[in-house]
Amino acid sequence: MRPFTEGIYLKYSQLEHIKNIAEVKHPIIKEALQILEFRTPQIEITTLADIPAGTGLGSSGSFTTALLKALYTHRKRHLHQEELAELACHIEIDRLGEPIGKQDQYIAAVGGVTCFTFHKDDKVTASPLGISMDTMFNLEDNLLLFFTGFSRSASGILKDQNVKSQQNNMEMLNNLHYVKELGYRSQDALVQGRLELFGELMHEHWEHKKRRSGGMSNPQINEWYELGMKNGAIGGKLVGAGGGGFLMFMAHDRSKLRDAMAAAGLEEVRFKFDFEGTKVVMSH
Repeated sequence: MRPFTEGIYLKYSQLEHIKNIAEVKHPIIKEALQILEFRTPQIEITTLADIPAGTGLGSSGSFTTALLKALYTHRKRHLHQEELAELACHIEIDRLGEPIGKQDQYIAAVGGVTCFTFHKDDKVTASPLGISMDTMFNLEDNLLLFFTGFSRSASGILKDQNVKSQQNNMEMLNNLHYVKELGYRSQDALVQGRLELFGELMHEHWEHKKRRSGGMSNPQINEWYELGMKNGAIGGKLVGAGGGGFLMFMAHDRSKLRDAMAAAGLEEVRFKFDFEGTKVVMSH
């Protein structure tokens, strides 16, 4: 994190070499450095990502929590998971004005298969699900993720959703309340080990989510989704705000689903569950 010569060195999709925080172009890095009041004459921040931005996997929230964790560790200061998540939310929502919720920052900070309850007073309760190891392994094995090739900014879709909610649009509010209930039913299905029901609830969730905005999906994504449902999927959804990114399916026939998606040109991204949340791998 400390280069040989003085200045701030940033390496992400662009390169920045500047003299002070005020000149930083990357908005999240700039806000994080300002919050910590960095006065170090030399600092280098390099970021690497396995997936592109705008794909619905919470990359922005994950980046913000990871950056804050690294900077606070550099300062030899410890943040609890909830503090880390809240600070990341403060940067993205309060300081940068993004029309997003707190779920990405919290799941990145906390990790695990967790139920998050978002209260009206802005507090968040994280409750790890009491899932059996057998159910957890089967869930991990049968959740498959495929990249559609479309990337997008979530801001437009979420801004429209926020406006309708604040205007007390009953169609939007009823949709959101019903999806919340689907979340509780999905939680119960997982705890009970009923993975087929969980897949069916994913499908029901996606059908309701599509009704929120005309930009939630497109004909090509709908075609791929139907292809998956006819070839081994119990249910699925487009991950994230919508409009592009990744299709996630709950499968009862993994091989058939993988073959169908590969034939359609969709690349699978393999993944494993993380139960530690944001962490420092190496610190000097």
